[in-house]
Amino acid sequence: MIRARGLAKRYGDRRIFAGLDVDVPDGGFLLVTGPNGSGKTTLLRVLAGLAAPTAGELELPPRQTVGYLGHDPLVYRELTPLENLALFARLYRLPERGERVGMLLERFGLWDVRHERVSTFSRGMQQRLGLCRVLLPEPSHLLLDEPYNALDAQGAALLDDVFVEERTRVVATHDPARVERLATDRLAFA
Repeated sequence: MIRARGLAKRYGDRRIFAGLDVDVPDGGFLLVTGPNGSGKTTLLRVLAGLAAPTAGELELPPRQTVGYLGHDPLVYRELTPLENLALFARLYRLPERGERVGMLLERFGLWDVRHERVSTFSRGMQQRLGLCRVLLPEPSHLLLDEPYNALDAQGAALLDDVFVEERTRVVATHDPARVERLATDRLAFA
């Protein structure tokens, strides 16, 4: 469960949001919409525990159960997909690393390029690898900021499949129609 009461965030004199209440029950899907600069990314960073709120009360799940994908896929471009995921699997201390890594690379259409440097990948392929990184430890909570960014139709369909899996989801997107049917709640920034 993710719960916030009276949540506020400021950067110096600039107010990002204030008085925000958020409830995302286990298995819930919160759809966050709004124009650029309205606070969507900042909210997700606060809910992921990557930024501290300026005010309010916040109840978050244990950090190891949260998968966060921001605007950058946060993968090492000088490494291959296989090397990236093997590294993250070791950091997460996953018991059956090889099997999990292989399954995700296959699922997201990256198996055939598993030995190529990520720096040669298109932005969409890097986004797919970022999704693999996020899903690697099988998080129960997903916080995704513009996850469809740069994905082609096949990549977007793969992400759609992730969204129907049973887990708690908070998704900020400029394309709400794509996931609206799954949303159990909606938060619209002005």
